[in-house]
Amino acid sequence: MIKGLYETHLNVSNLDRSIDFYSNVLELEQCYYEEERRAAFFWIGKPKEFMLGLWEKPKEQINAMHFAFQCDPNWVLNESVGYLKKRNLACRNFLNDGTERPMVFAWMPAISIYFDDPDGHSLEFIGILAGESRPENGVISYERWKELEAGQ
Repeated sequence: MIKGLYETHLNVSNLDRSIDFYSNVLELEQCYYEEERRAAFFWIGKPKEFMLGLWEKPKEQINAMHFAFQCDPNWVLNESVGYLKKRNLACRNFLNDGTERPMVFAWMPAISIYFDDPDGHSLEFIGILAGESRPENGVISYERWKELEAGQ
């Protein structure tokens, strides 16, 4: 039966610009390119494990989508914002609190930070945290998560 999500696809307005973004900014490995259909494919993580497909379409045919890259939670907490800033990418959290701090979805639990690709697709770095699910707490700061984990 189903074991996971193998691939996802995005429509992009400028394939060359998007190839540059996903190859050079996010450092994904491009695994296939098809000029005739204006498509490019990238491995996410290990080759043949997960894949992202990009398809060039006219701008009016692009609907902004969302997906998340699975990451180590410590990397999301301590390095993701610096990684994005170094690449001149604005980041935001789901709290919309005006900060660039990763936040926690307490129901998973997972730590997360958001950013956009050149076509406005909402991308996310997310890492599953150790600990119990706390859905009653909604979306909270990492500091509040740590307080809850410590029993405060």
